[in-house]
Amino acid sequence: MLITITLEPESGSQIDATALSHLLRKHPGRLQTFELSVGKAHVFYPEYSPERTTAALLLEVDAIGLVRSKRFRGDNGVLDYYINDRPYTASSLLTVALGKVLRSAMTTTSETYPELATTPLPLRLEVPVISTRGRDGHDLAQRLFAPLGWRIEQRPIALDDAYPLWEDSRYSQLVLTGTVPLHLALRQLYVLLPVLDDSKHYWVSDDEAQKLVRQGEGWLPDHPERALISHRYLAHQKDLVAAVDTRIAAETSDSTPDALAPVRVQEGGATPLRVQRAEVVMAALKDCGAHQVVDVGAGPGALLHRMRKDRFFTKILGTDVSVRSLEQAARTMNLDELADTDKDRITLLHSSVLYRDQRIAGFDAAVLMEVIEHIEPNRLAALEDSIFAAAAPRHVIVTTPNSEYNHLYPNLAAGTMRHDDHRFEWTRAEFAQWAQAVAQRHGYDVEIRPVGEEAAKAGPPTQMAIFEKVGA
Repeated sequence: MLITITLEPESGSQIDATALSHLLRKHPGRLQTFELSVGKAHVFYPEYSPERTTAALLLEVDAIGLVRSKRFRGDNGVLDYYINDRPYTASSLLTVALGKVLRSAMTTTSETYPELATTPLPLRLEVPVISTRGRDGHDLAQRLFAPLGWRIEQRPIALDDAYPLWEDSRYSQLVLTGTVPLHLALRQLYVLLPVLDDSKHYWVSDDEAQKLVRQGEGWLPDHPERALISHRYLAHQKDLVAAVDTRIAAETSDSTPDALAPVRVQEGGATPLRVQRAEVVMAALKDCGAHQVVDVGAGPGALLHRMRKDRFFTKILGTDVSVRSLEQAARTMNLDELADTDKDRITLLHSSVLYRDQRIAGFDAAVLMEVIEHIEPNRLAALEDSIFAAAAPRHVIVTTPNSEYNHLYPNLAAGTMRHDDHRFEWTRAEFAQWAQAVAQRHGYDVEIRPVGEEAAKAGPPTQMAIFEKVGA
């Protein structure tokens, strides 16, 4: 089975198509072969130029080896073990190769082209043979990939070319074109190819549920076919599907509810605000050179999870007043499964932002991402004392909703706030006034930045203040 990835920038673009080899971390000058549990995977480049570069991943499935090792789970009796479509059609076998061979490309980091690692790129993905099983198979590729911004070409494969009057087979060729970050494209394929096939060659357990949440980060929670994706990916095990729903709900509980989706939708699908917010905070931390960071009010760990995956951050502390949120954060980061070197970088502490806690002192930066609006206004002075006076990091990053943007949410009643637990929501002027007063009282400079697409007169949906200690 085969998959090809093509990068072909538009004429006049500053992007060099050969950057694809650096993002994939696979040398274009030689055939590279990898021994896998299911066979051999080969990576090579059929074309390589600054104008157009194509990388190919070819999997040679060891069908006999699968049978002997009992890795293949046949559905149609003994004969199915030996005569089947597994060596040819894209399935969970191919995602094993994707996960093992291109794992580094499924992250948001690149040593050579860091700016391209998260940049939407003009990509073309070709899968020569896919199968769409079951009653949900009709138009399934369209339903799965179109909401993610892909344009779909699906060409049916004839049952037998010698008999054109026969119906087409259940197999087809799939071509996806779109402007999508490479890491997202690979993670979407990783999840959705087995969903199309609706079969796994291995036993599905709790690990698969955790894997689905990890690989679906940034696109699965808002997918209109999320329920179908979860059921098929998890082999229709209802308990695992429920576990995934619970975990996704926990991780998104501090973000704008789906019912409050903005009216405007960007071509190719909008990036959820919670994702934009976390990415902007990550970029700000790197701009500040903050290698040691405390995430105050970390909740279920959305920001912690991103920092954990990025080696730029050498010491990470997450605090929250809720023990349950800390437990969720631990699960989000898979702390129990991490190597000792990773565990040593990360600490979770039960702590309140309203009280001085020397354990959060001495860090390069403190982050309060969507925290202050959950505090009663008359207790903000206590927050200010614990963070800016007692902990006093070199940098403090604060994000909070911009109330002027609220009228753009169609299902948000006038005069109400975005979340039931919000105690207030500030206008841009109110936030700037508070930030400047805090900075003046504690010896900081402050810069206000927008988060999310700005609207005329209303401004951005989220606002961010970056405090820097004077003389730091």
